[in-house]
Amino acid sequence: MDCNKSKNLNHCNCTYDPCSRKGVCCECIAYHLRNRELPGCCFPREVEQTWDRSFEQFADLVSKGRI
Repeated sequence: MDCNKSKNLNHCNCTYDPCSRKGVCCECIAYHLRNRELPGCCFPREVEQTWDRSFEQFADLVSKGRI
């Protein structure tokens, strides 16, 4: 399977600049799931910028109707 890194970067809202996984979604998802998190693309931009990508943060946003 070919990675569409350049295409994926158009939709990546990750604000962690030195991230080596930007645009490589399969690696990004695997990394965050190992850390009990979701990738930044699952969060609104203002929440992603807090770098709290926890399952709990996501559930809280869903319960408040923000996602």
